[in-house]
Amino acid sequence: MDSARGSELQALKAPPSTAPPTSRAVTLLTVVHGWKPDAERWLLSVFTHAKADFEAVIVDNSGDERIASWLHSRAAERLRSIRLEPPLGFAAAVNAGIEAAAGEVVILFDSGVDLTGDAVSPLLEALADPSVVVAGPYGLRAQGTPKEFAASPGPEVDAIEGYCMAFRKADAQALEGFDPRFKFYRIADIEFSFRLRDRGGRALVVPNLPLEKHEHRLWEATDPKERQRLSRRNMYRFLEMWGNRPDLLVH
Repeated sequence: MDSARGSELQALKAPPSTAPPTSRAVTLLTVVHGWKPDAERWLLSVFTHAKADFEAVIVDNSGDERIASWLHSRAAERLRSIRLEPPLGFAAAVNAGIEAAAGEVVILFDSGVDLTGDAVSPLLEALADPSVVVAGPYGLRAQGTPKEFAASPGPEVDAIEGYCMAFRKADAQALEGFDPRFKFYRIADIEFSFRLRDRGGRALVVPNLPLEKHEHRLWEATDPKERQRLSRRNMYRFLEMWGNRPDLLVH
């Protein structure tokens, strides 16, 4: 192990601090629903590769005492965790992290997406443009109708996927965060992107970020019939709110 990585790991083992969190340029946020190895891998990738003035915030939505104990033992100046007991729906869990964030910008990651290089600085540069309200590497555009979305290289898109999405904390708070009715994660990122853009602003793809996607645990762990039912319910909810807003579709 090189000395830089070793020092970062030692920092992760520092005792918890009782001082209020230091203001940061960016909060790197993920929600953990279980699967401790994924959280460990994500955390190591963040402390190895992020170059900005950052903190990492992990929302523990697992209900697992072992994960809670592990996160408590890792607390440090630039790493904080929030335990939700009992666990909440996806959107409410994300909102807990947004509210706790000490960064002016929040970058939400799926815990199965790891940094392989400095993916943070380009996202901060994108949000330095006041016309951009949400940015990330994975963009979506509606296929003629908001009932169907497909991946798009952008640069301007209708929505940014929640695998990695960056936004200003103040903008998220003005919207009261993600819609808590989205208890399952699917479509929640699209709906949040639309609400950000409805206030004025663009969703921008930042291409070629050094990231690696691994298995999406919530998708794989949910019974296919159940995830289809939950996804359909979320799409109906999205269409109820935004189905009659073709002006928000990028052409």
